[in-house]
Amino acid sequence: MSELTAHRVHTKPSLDGSLSDRVWQTVAKSNRFVDMATGEPAIFDTRCALLYDDENLYIGFWVEEPYPAAHQTERDSLIFRENDVEVFIDGGDCYYEFEINALNTVYEVFFIWRDAYKKDSRFDLPEFDLHERAAYTFGGNFDRTEDHFWKGTHPRGIRWAFLDWDLPGLQTAVHIDGTLNDRSAPSKGWSTMLVFPWSGMKPLADGRSLPPKPGDVWKLFLGRFQKLAIGSEEVQAAWCATPHGVYDTHMPDKFTPVRFGE
Repeated sequence: MSELTAHRVHTKPSLDGSLSDRVWQTVAKSNRFVDMATGEPAIFDTRCALLYDDENLYIGFWVEEPYPAAHQTERDSLIFRENDVEVFIDGGDCYYEFEINALNTVYEVFFIWRDAYKKDSRFDLPEFDLHERAAYTFGGNFDRTEDHFWKGTHPRGIRWAFLDWDLPGLQTAVHIDGTLNDRSAPSKGWSTMLVFPWSGMKPLADGRSLPPKPGDVWKLFLGRFQKLAIGSEEVQAAWCATPHGVYDTHMPDKFTPVRFGE
């Protein structure tokens, strides 16, 4: 599995969805995203790059989309129902899901594997109280198929999903290179800059240094979902930096390794 590098910066990039700072223009981008299941090149170009400093992880996405479309404006709407880009961060016994559309609308969920959710564990905290928070059981993308009705397909089985958990200090910006929700003329697409503070990632650290040390490796899912009209039918394509072999984002073992550079 090929890895990506998060490049250390000494000057904070501007919160700019167009990614116009020189560092974004010169940093090495990922390869073109591929189909999540087959590994074949995606129809539209999608690339990402990662930067970091002592305070934040910065992720930029460049998204080719001839007719950018987004309609959901309420935070924590089911953004995956339309076109988006996504970041998942693996925390060992937990992981974090982030999605954003071209309207800069954000969706976040924090997942804890049920086998790790125990009394006096690192998750025995008010922010993960099953009685007080908006928590649901989740078995994965295929947890309602006949053979995997209760536990899903992942070997670890059920997760607790905290839908009301927000990563503290999160910042986002989006830029449309063209016109949103207008099919009268083609656009180039859109881009987004995401800022994830290390101070908000303590539940994900799992004993790792925050910020990461040079040479540390974390695993992230970096992906995109795109609706495609084919004749009278509409399908949703799933593209990402590292293929999973199946259309399932909730597989931390398949996430892309990200090495933190000097």
